Amino acid sequence: MAASYRTLGHVIPTDSYRKLGMHLSNGSRIEALPGTEKTIRGFSGVDLLIVDEAARVADELYYAVRPMLAVSGGRLMMLSTPFGKRGVFYEEWTGGSAWERYTVTASECPRIPPSFLEEERKTLGAWWFAQEYECRFMDTVDQVFQTDVIDKAITDEVAPLFGGTP
Repeated sequence: MAASYRTLGHVIPTDSYRKLGMHLSNGSRIEALPGTEKTIRGFSGVDLLIVDEAARVADELYYAVRPMLAVSGGRLMMLSTPFGKRGVFYEEWTGGSAWERYTVTASECPRIPPSFLEEERKTLGAWWFAQEYECRFMDTVDQVFQTDVIDKAITDEVAPLFGGTP
């Protein structure tokens, strides 16, 4: 973390560096927190919470960090490439209403040469390439029925066998 900040040129002077965080002279604090629900609790008054690789974060962790924003009214950002049509990241991307969404595919990134992407497409295959470089939510490789088939099978016109009304 400190190396990345030094690369930026110390935009705001730091009061202290630690392996997983830093205090800035303007009173701000940057912390890298553990990636498990059991060990992340206890922070509050967060102004900006960034969940990196959000598609791979356990849903329980997402639910555990949201209360950190309750007092501050802070913002939450989730950054990730897709990891299947599952989990909170997928649900928020496809159905959450309070989000701004931005997609940048690898081909839109000028730092990645087209020759590298072509080699990756050959090496990884279409499925992995689409997910990792084209930001496409793919059905999981081990699922029995495709997501669109499941979605088409669910309707409000037919009452469920168990659990009452739809």
